[in-house]
Order: sequence, then C-alpha cells, then structure tokens
Amino acid sequence: MATMTRPPEPIAQHIILHNISWTTYQRLLAEHEGRQSPRFVYDRGDLEIMVLSFEHEQFNRLLADIFTLIAVEMELEFTNAGSTTFNRQDLARGFEPDTCFYIEHADDITGKKRIDLATDPPPDLVIEVDITSPSLDKLPVYAAVGVPEVWHFDGERIVILALTGDTYTAQDQSAAVPHLTSQQLSDFISSSQQMKHVAWLRSIRDWARHQIGD
Repeated sequence: MATMTRPPEPIAQHIILHNISWTTYQRLLAEHEGRQSPRFVYDRGDLEIMVLSFEHEQFNRLLADIFTLIAVEMELEFTNAGSTTFNRQDLARGFEPDTCFYIEHADDITGKKRIDLATDPPPDLVIEVDITSPSLDKLPVYAAVGVPEVWHFDGERIVILALTGDTYTAQDQSAAVPHLTSQQLSDFISSSQQMKHVAWLRSIRDWARHQIGD
C-alpha cells in the first residue's frame, strides 16, 4: 500500500479545552463567522480549536479534487459544502469538516442558505485530514449526526470509514464513489507528490474514464 511520509515537525496549531459550555462554543463561532481559520469541533463540553497549516490544506484540497474529478466523470450529482459549520444542540456536538459533500442528499439542500441538522440531512461524505497528535477524536461527532462515510487521512494512509450503527468500520471500497478503493485513494495521494499538478489531475480523470469504460 502506498504511504506518505509524515514530517517530524507539527503542521497545525491546535488546542483542546474541556468543560466548555454550548453557549461559549456558539459565541466563539459567531465571533469567527466567515473566517476560514480557526476551525472548531465541539463534543459535549470538549472543544478543539485548530489553526490549519498550508500542508494540512494541501492534503485536504487534493482529496477534494479526487472526489470532484471522479464525480464529474461519472456524472454523480453533488454539492460541495466545504467546511460548513454543522451543529446539533440536542446532541451537544458541532463540527467544521475539512471538506464535505452532499451526494445522495444533494437535492435536499439545494437553495438553502443554512443547514440545520435538526431537520436537514448530514453530509454524505466527510474528508478528514488528521495529522496532528493528539487531537480530539472527531469520529464520534460525525457518527452522532449520522455522516455515512468518512475519508480519513492520517499523514501516512487513507482509510474509508463507513457508519455501522453508531460506530465506523474500515471498508476497502467507497459506497459514495463507485469503484474507488482506499488503496486507490492512497495511490492518488502518493502520486500527487511525484507529478506536476495538472498531469496528476489528468491521471485521475483518465482513471475515472477507464472505470466507466469497464
């Protein structure tokens, strides 16, 4: 399996706070509304605040590009919800993913200015770049609101996680994207470090077209 070599130095700045009220969390969100950084994750009193690095965002963009190119070639309708802030006060949880997509439920959010997880569906796919240690475990947050699939990249490998009940289990193949495996995702990320970007994008498009041809 293709792997990525993690740099020895930290690539993002973050802090985890405990015993934080929902009101305080909401106030912080309001104070930083419209800003790309920092990002917040809230889980029943635990709050992670993260300032993202260039490297973190590069991996995030690469994974988002992979999904987008394949989805376009396979004519999968989708909406890129980016790092939208999602909240469920009744669950005392909230998050801002690195990137997320609506696929099966894309039509359900068309035209909406805000998403309310109390009435709207969660994203169908979340991309999670987690190359900071230690960090708040976000998977229970995603599971609580019902995100069906997560692509989790830890700096070395990509794991496709599917929601089963209230926990995630690793899967060889994506349910959101036909033919796409965790091995192929890892290969794409590995090749992105060795190829010019435009050539790399074309290689993903060609792969998707080959799958359609099969």
